[in-house]
Amino acid sequence: MKAIIVEDEIPAREELEYLIEAYSKIEVTNFFDDGLDVLKFLQEQETDAIFLDINIPSLDGMLLASTICKFTKKPYIIFTTAYKEHAVQAFELEAFDYILKPYDEKRIAAMLRKLEAVYQRDHAESMIQEMKLKSNQVSPLPEEEISSRVSSRINLKKNDKIIVTDVNDIYYALASEKVTLVYTEQEEYTMPMSISEFYSLLPQDLFFRCHRSYTVNLTKIREIVPWFNQTYMLRLKDLTVEIPVSRSKVIEFRQIMRL
Repeated sequence: MKAIIVEDEIPAREELEYLIEAYSKIEVTNFFDDGLDVLKFLQEQETDAIFLDINIPSLDGMLLASTICKFTKKPYIIFTTAYKEHAVQAFELEAFDYILKPYDEKRIAAMLRKLEAVYQRDHAESMIQEMKLKSNQVSPLPEEEISSRVSSRINLKKNDKIIVTDVNDIYYALASEKVTLVYTEQEEYTMPMSISEFYSLLPQDLFFRCHRSYTVNLTKIREIVPWFNQTYMLRLKDLTVEIPVSRSKVIEFRQIMRL
């Protein structure tokens, strides 16, 4: 994943570059301090994400973002600014996030994890659509096309046996007293640990802690159903279970799923 930084203050630019390098695998390819230069760059080249300051010369960040939103292929826009008052306008422009200065390291780290997860999901979906068009198929492609991006494995326990399992096969996990129940399409496993401990073993770009009792595989979500109090219920592929998104997780979930 590639990104550019648009920032006219060198200390802020260097700090952001350091945090991106420290907490993600995103490659920062270019730096700009002028809005018109960014527009010229994007007319000739593509990038996956833009870390965009609002108060920049020639063409301010909001005007630049409104222009970028008209592109056929739009990069993710992460506003980086000291001004709170532009937040509503930023999200009206479908900004991925709005980060206030001075930077909060934990906030940046969490945002970068979400950004990489969303990029991987969208990139996988885009590849699938291209393959469908090429093959002129209308039926869904195999799940392997989506999940191939992650290959790590995890040891799950069932009947005193240790089953080496690809994390892509996990659909969701459920807290149950002092253990965690883990579900694949066909099996249920019992892990002798809290759901927080189990969640820490999973790749954070693939799984989301949607509720204090649930962790869900983002690639297994089939349907997002609006529920009470502006929350959601998640329906998964292949399973009949419904998984809640708690009110405390709704904003984060919307950002990840770009709702």
